[in-house]
Amino acid sequence: MIRTLRSCLAGALGCAVLASGASRYPLRIGLDHRHLVDQSGTPFLVTGDAPWSLISGLTNEEAELYLERRHAQGFNSIIVNLIEHKFRGPVNRYGQGPFTTPGDFSTPNDKYFEHADWVIRKASEKGIQVFLAPIYLGYIGTDEGWIQEALANGPAKCRAWGRYVGRRYRDFDNIVWLIGGDRNPANAREDVDAVVAGIKEFDNRHLFTAHCHPENSALDQFKDDGWLELNDTYTYSIVHRMLMRDYDRSPPMPFTLTESTYEGEHNASAVQIRRQAYWAILCGATGQFMGNRPVWLFDPGWQAALESTGAQDMSRVQALFTSRHWYELIPDQKHEVVVDGLGEFNGLDYLAAARTPDGGTAVAYLPAARSFTVDMTKISGPASKAWWFNPRTGKSESAGQFPTTGKKQFAPPGDGDWVLVLDDASLNLPAPGTMR
Repeated sequence: MIRTLRSCLAGALGCAVLASGASRYPLRIGLDHRHLVDQSGTPFLVTGDAPWSLISGLTNEEAELYLERRHAQGFNSIIVNLIEHKFRGPVNRYGQGPFTTPGDFSTPNDKYFEHADWVIRKASEKGIQVFLAPIYLGYIGTDEGWIQEALANGPAKCRAWGRYVGRRYRDFDNIVWLIGGDRNPANAREDVDAVVAGIKEFDNRHLFTAHCHPENSALDQFKDDGWLELNDTYTYSIVHRMLMRDYDRSPPMPFTLTESTYEGEHNASAVQIRRQAYWAILCGATGQFMGNRPVWLFDPGWQAALESTGAQDMSRVQALFTSRHWYELIPDQKHEVVVDGLGEFNGLDYLAAARTPDGGTAVAYLPAARSFTVDMTKISGPASKAWWFNPRTGKSESAGQFPTTGKKQFAPPGDGDWVLVLDDASLNLPAPGTMR
């Protein structure tokens, strides 16, 4: 029964990858309350980028260039501000502001939103969904967001603003609403909830998530507000520790690693960007977003940055996990699969692993090369086929076939970070990163 179900899901996944965004979206919550699924019920692995200033910062031609490149690289989700307060706002590249009276939420400018419509539709054509932020609040102590305007407008105008965007975007399939942004709602909670209420008067098709202050997940701030459906993890601290915290919540709610360290900022290394992504999926997230400066605000040099190491590595992350039943992986929190060589739990070299319930596949991400020990009895069948996947190149090599008895020590074939994939040999699965 499990194998039959897995075969059906794999077939559906292959078809869905080829389908247009219009047929896949809007996304829904899976029956397991752990993952997002598309309209066919196929598990959806969020592979995201964070071009916050896309709508306000680019011309149509530039936006299409960005979207086409990210589509070609395998990205299926982006985070975008509907209205930008600072950076590339508040007016767009065509000189149009979001409000005819600046800062007055009751005066939306249809010309501005016609351009926003075009960008979101173009994303749909590329199969990309937009996590759309209608009221980005801005980091504490800055003028980056709309919190002062939200407070000045008050709940009535905020609700009217929500009605406007809810009515305007209810028929766009490729949207997830992203509420807030870089800040906990604090004294603007009533205003933020009013925006959500206004949207929901017209739009009950799309999921809602939220983006809070760093080290806060959406559930920390909006658990009791009644509209949150998708949790988000936002941390610059010990990433895998907060991911596990969000996975362990009861009742479960699907979550993404929505933000951590961006490429091009805070002296981030290439391995740091990779390990955030691998940790996310192996710790139970339904996907993750990367960010890049200059791409997120489209500073000079953003076109060249589209070809960054991080962007190439995210394509490899997606290829690896979609070549296996990633949505069945259960985090190895009790260290029953990898039993030794785990690294420092509160550090950056922590080895994260996960295993499917039937033992058909186990995956372990090693941020730094060293030997570690696996309990081979956790893999089903009489023998396991082992693979080393190189997250820096996307290439796999066989590590041999071994009996599923006792414990076995593994050591990667070179320096750097590596992924070990162990499969039940009888499944005859292709090399990791290869299309099924």
